[in-house]
Amino acid sequence: MSVPLWILLIVLTLAFLASGGLKLTQPKESLRERMRWVESFSSTQIKAIGGLEVLGALGLILPAVAKTAHWLIPTAALGLTAMMIGASITHIRIKDPISQVVPSAVLGVLSLVLALFV
Repeated sequence: MSVPLWILLIVLTLAFLASGGLKLTQPKESLRERMRWVESFSSTQIKAIGGLEVLGALGLILPAVAKTAHWLIPTAALGLTAMMIGASITHIRIKDPISQVVPSAVLGVLSLVLALFV
């Protein structure tokens, strides 16, 4: 894997570990202050989203580091792309400002780039 792809993989891994970890460890009430979208989801759904983000991040980094099951990297990246499409749609649906839509869209595009070129 090339250096730019490694950098992208590490950035995405850190972003999804942080985001997913926050959703897994914080109660819905705490998330409400920064994430208006949580009103549309139950606490269980928010935890599931966080868990999927963490699993996706692990699916990106572990095969790359272990140099095995390389097929997991694009699979995880495509899963994360799908999640970010859903996140972008959710932000648009609840009429969040564009500043709330852009991070999800950017992470989705970067995940797709990784899936296509790894």
